Amino acid sequence: MSAPKTLITGNGDSAHSLVVIFLRGGADGLSLVAPLQDDGYYRARPRIAVGKNEAVKLDGFFGLNPLLKDLAPAYTDGALAIVHAVGSEDSTRSHFEAQDLMEHGGEVAGGWLGRFLRYRPNLSAGALSAIAFGRAVPECLRGAPAATVLRSLDEFTLGTKAAPMQSELERLYQREGGLLGAAGRDTLDALRRIERLRATPYQPAAGAEYAKDDFGQGLKQVARLIKARVGLEAASIDLGGWDSHLNQGTLIDPLMARLGRGLAAFYRDLGAAMNSTTVVVMTEFGRRVSENSAFGTDHGRGSVMFVLGGGVKGGRVLGDWPTLKPEILEGPGDLPVTTNYRNVLAAVLKKHSPDADLARVFPEFTLDPLAIY
Repeated sequence: MSAPKTLITGNGDSAHSLVVIFLRGGADGLSLVAPLQDDGYYRARPRIAVGKNEAVKLDGFFGLNPLLKDLAPAYTDGALAIVHAVGSEDSTRSHFEAQDLMEHGGEVAGGWLGRFLRYRPNLSAGALSAIAFGRAVPECLRGAPAATVLRSLDEFTLGTKAAPMQSELERLYQREGGLLGAAGRDTLDALRRIERLRATPYQPAAGAEYAKDDFGQGLKQVARLIKARVGLEAASIDLGGWDSHLNQGTLIDPLMARLGRGLAAFYRDLGAAMNSTTVVVMTEFGRRVSENSAFGTDHGRGSVMFVLGGGVKGGRVLGDWPTLKPEILEGPGDLPVTTNYRNVLAAVLKKHSPDADLARVFPEFTLDPLAIY
C-alpha cells in the first residue's frame, strides 16, 4: 500500500519542497532504465529484457521502459536526471536491513530526513512540520522536530461538530505561555489551514490527471499542499510491491505504469512550482542481472534513482556505468554500486538548504555530492 508521509512548516513563502518516493521491495533498475547498448544485458535476460525498439531512447546508450514513457517530456525538458548503478553499501540483500540502512542514512539513530530537518538553519517544529500520511512515521523521518500521522487530510480535524471545542481550546492556549502554548496555537492554526483547503475542491492544473490509487492520490495531496503555500518542506511516499522473483513483468509492469503516470501528473500539475520542488525516487537495492527460471529476478545490488525538478540539470543519465561483463559483476552476479545514494541526497539537500550541516545528516560517511545541479 502506498503511504505518503509529509513534512510541513509554517512558512509558506520561503520553503522549498522535497518529495521522496521509496520503491519498496527492491525495484529492478535494469528494467526501469535499460542499458540498451550493453550486450551483457541481453545475454543475461533473453526473455525479460526491454527491447531496443520498445524503449524510450534517452542518451544513445540507456532507454526508459516504455511503461515509463510519461516521464519522457520531463527528461526532454531537462527537468529529470537519472542516476544508474546507485545504492548503499549494504550487501545482505535483505529488504529490512537494506531499507533501514538507507532510511537511517547509515548505522545511526534516527532518519536522514529527520536529522536534516532538525539540524538545518531556521528550525521549525509546528503541528504541520512533519506529517506521515499512513499508519506510522517512516524511518527516514525519525528524529524530526515533530511528526503527525495521517491517512488523508480529511483526518486532520476535531470532528464535524468541533467548533465549540476549538473555540475553548483557542482561549485556553492564548493564556498559556512557553512551548506548550506555542504548540497548541500552532496546532489550532494548522486545523484552520486544512479546513480551508477541504472547503474548496482541488482542480489540478494543465490537464493533469492523478490515478485513483493511493500513490496517485498521495501525490495529488502533496501537490495541493505545495500550491496552497502552507510551507511544505518535505514529503515521502511509498510505492511498494517490487520484489519480483516470479513473473516479473506481470508484477512490476503495473507498478511502473503507476510510477510514470503519477510523476508525470505531478510535474504537469505543479508547473513553475517545480522550480522550488524536488522529487527523489529511490529503492533499497536492485535485482540480479540474470533472469531466473521463473521469469523473474532475485535480490541484487545496484539500481537507479530519479531526481525531478528543483533546478536539476536533467536530460542526463548520471553515474559510473561499470558494464555488465561477467568479471565486473558483484557476488552472485549483481550490478555493482558505483554511486552511493547519500551522494545523491547530499546534493539535493545542499540545494534546498545551502547552510545545512550535512556531516550531521550523514555522519561517519565521507560525502562526495553528485553533480546534478
